Amino acid sequence: MSGSPRSSWDPGSIWGRRGTRCWHCPSPHGCPEPHPGLCRAPLHAKQAATLPCVTARRRGWGHGCAGSERPGDRVQPRHRAGARAAARRQPPAPQHIFATCRDPEGPGGKALQELAAQHSSIKLVQLDTVNLSSIQSAMQTVGNHLKDRGLNLLINNAGISSHATLCSLDSQEMLDVFATNVVGPLQVVKEFLPLLEQAAKGTGKEGLSCSRAAVINISSKLGSIGLCLRVPEAPMYPYRASKAAQNMVTRCLAVELQDKGILCMAIHPGWVKTDMGTQEAPLPVEHSVRGILTVLASLSQDTSGAFLDWEGNSLPW
Repeated sequence: MSGSPRSSWDPGSIWGRRGTRCWHCPSPHGCPEPHPGLCRAPLHAKQAATLPCVTARRRGWGHGCAGSERPGDRVQPRHRAGARAAARRQPPAPQHIFATCRDPEGPGGKALQELAAQHSSIKLVQLDTVNLSSIQSAMQTVGNHLKDRGLNLLINNAGISSHATLCSLDSQEMLDVFATNVVGPLQVVKEFLPLLEQAAKGTGKEGLSCSRAAVINISSKLGSIGLCLRVPEAPMYPYRASKAAQNMVTRCLAVELQDKGILCMAIHPGWVKTDMGTQEAPLPVEHSVRGILTVLASLSQDTSGAFLDWEGNSLPW
């Protein structure tokens, strides 16, 4: 990526329920500088797993991923525009895509229902990542569909944002963001672990890859401690601290699950044109999804536990 120190950082997945202000620039009057260019990486036929699941709380990216048609089964909790684009960009069609959302009858759920009506491989599953019984129920639903085949790819896309500063922060807001961005994804992995283990054992493949069994946590560049001083104007304490914590969870999962044949990594999707990313964002959903699918296809034993962006660049923790 190119750009001045002020414009080179990328807020990533700042989608959620607490507002839509663009934090790419601290000024409330808009961005005075150009932003980095877009990914032009080609798609490859091998990208994708056999059985995926996607989780999405943010509106946008998750829907794009759910809509991308590739061989595999996958689960995704809660984000609208992105899931739709990814769902449409995975040829050939996966055997199963499980797209989850908190409220199947809400706006995001209706959009997923439209996708499911167009693609027989997509199954809509109710799942709230801050509700343990909901996670367990979703796991049972997915397991009943898959029977003894297991789940190859779990994408944790659920997340909320907060723009709280030191002066505006309250403790409950901090706890709410951590519950969704850190505890929720970890609980999802815990409950879906039997299905991931089943896939890892049943594929007959060696090494680590998304076509065997993998957990992909959608993170953000804003969670990088190493890059923190480059964007001091946007402290966003709850969001940034939660993404740093999620990155540690990802590293711990990678260490614990590698012997089970399960790859784990964190990926920054870029600052994307979604409901919460706003139309000020430089990156169309389709470009982010295409880049991430290219990255997923290249993951291996060497990249388990990595923190990469949507172009495959390594990010500092």
